[in-house]
Amino acid sequence: MIDEVLQRELSTVLSAQLRVKIQINQSERIHGGDINETYRIQTNEGTWFLKLNDARRYPNMFAREFDGLRELRNKKVIAVPQPLCTGEVAGRAFLATEFISKGMAQQDFWENFAGSVARLHQQTQPFYGYKDSNYIGSIKQYNTPYKSWPVFYAFNRLMPLTRMAYDQQSLSPADKEQIERLCKRLPELFPEEPPALLHGDLWSGNFMVGANGKACIFDPAVYYGHREMDMAMTRLFGGFDTRFYYTYQAIMPLAPGWQQRIGLCQLYPLLVHLVLFGGSYYNDIKEILQGF
Repeated sequence: MIDEVLQRELSTVLSAQLRVKIQINQSERIHGGDINETYRIQTNEGTWFLKLNDARRYPNMFAREFDGLRELRNKKVIAVPQPLCTGEVAGRAFLATEFISKGMAQQDFWENFAGSVARLHQQTQPFYGYKDSNYIGSIKQYNTPYKSWPVFYAFNRLMPLTRMAYDQQSLSPADKEQIERLCKRLPELFPEEPPALLHGDLWSGNFMVGANGKACIFDPAVYYGHREMDMAMTRLFGGFDTRFYYTYQAIMPLAPGWQQRIGLCQLYPLLVHLVLFGGSYYNDIKEILQGF
């Protein structure tokens, strides 16, 4: 549970931000990943979900997540926890959101989920990117706007992570040169598509079955990009039923050759995992590079 001093300070800050008296009556630590402490908190206004981390180590992380949740939620095409407030107290950053209770999946869960993701990907804007940088895991994610997806993917995704991995000696000079050559080929590899609103980190750990039996997504790394990025991410660690892909294809078919581009799209999250965790991700990256 949260210690009493921090709990009182949080109650004060939450009250000031929400302009209503908030009293945290109880907190329970729950599972929530490697970066943050996560809690279910009981307040006089209901049950909320709370994240805490080191404000100095991860500056603006929760502010960006708050904005991403709001961006997704405002489209009203898929369930997203309502972001309540975010801020800092005693050197700790916090994010408070609606608490989503788990439920049993409806019979058409995967079809419904696929339809919601397709509708999310139909949300567009004139450029690839987003208004601010944000995070994927604990790594800064650059969202400098570009009209070209290949340029965006090269300069905001592959090259920054390649430099980080190279500086960590997780990639060799030859690996770095190979990725640089691949970046030059991206215009011929990706089909042109309008920018799509992406969750940005759509793996099986970032959705759950809500109380209504439908999917709810969370922990986003939002930006407007090529929709094959989200779809490739769903396949990186498994956990998505084949009905999800059949339904998505029926609603919003991917361009021919998308199966061959899965590895190309997975290269970014694999570089993220290489920088964060090292290990076997290097072999996965090498295998993808050899295919291109």
